[in-house]
Amino acid sequence: MTKQIITLTDKAVERVKSLMAKADEGILGLRVKITSTGCSGHAYKIEYAKEEKAGEEIVDQGGARIYIDPMAIMYILGSEMDYEEDTLQSQFVFNNPNEASRCGCGESFQLKTEALGAEA
Repeated sequence: MTKQIITLTDKAVERVKSLMAKADEGILGLRVKITSTGCSGHAYKIEYAKEEKAGEEIVDQGGARIYIDPMAIMYILGSEMDYEEDTLQSQFVFNNPNEASRCGCGESFQLKTEALGAEA
């Protein structure tokens, strides 16, 4: 059986569906990307997907559609996407087995060398 690129918790499914319903027409779902930034090197970026891009993987879970940027696939393989909300903030969070560490502020992360395809 092939490993799922990313799974969504029930809270994440509901939030993605809510955002899709509130968005302008033409939104297909949300896109997950990995950017090079922050003190640890990488950060998750989520944006509206208005069209499918070449090489993207699409995860459709319970009606919530997530488009995975091709450059992010190897970084997030096997991850779980959740949604957390409290009195001060709300955000998608990732439980990523490919992370080696996170910076102190939690905005960026460093990957295990195996996730990068490097020799350990």
